[in-house]
Amino acid sequence: MRLNNTSKYAIRILSYIANNNQQLHNAKELSETLDIPYKFLTKIMTELTKSNFIISTRGREGGYTLSRPTDEITIMDVLQNFNDIIYQKDCLLGIGKCDGSNKCGLHDQWVKPKKLIKKMFENTTLNDFKGSNFKI
Repeated sequence: MRLNNTSKYAIRILSYIANNNQQLHNAKELSETLDIPYKFLTKIMTELTKSNFIISTRGREGGYTLSRPTDEITIMDVLQNFNDIIYQKDCLLGIGKCDGSNKCGLHDQWVKPKKLIKKMFENTTLNDFKGSNFKI
């Protein structure tokens, strides 16, 4: 199971803003601090703004801030917004599609961990990313 780059970057961006939410953050700062290509970051920021995760303030003193409290934004919200398939049917061993009628050797053992991972994403909010002990 892997998250796509857009989802990973979006989570890192939102986590950084959540940890430093007392100020506005501009795209250049976010790009440099988080080591995300500027053009890719601006596309993600546009989508995060359209999806009401962040607020964009224009102008010389403008920037980005969260649109809601950190405990109201789950990681699953972000992943679903970027169409990251959490419950994908791709085989863990890389043998194409893997479902109840077409199983690999690990299929039955992978069902429970996959459900736990999904639950973790549903229960983890940006509030859980606050603190100085995390790498972003």
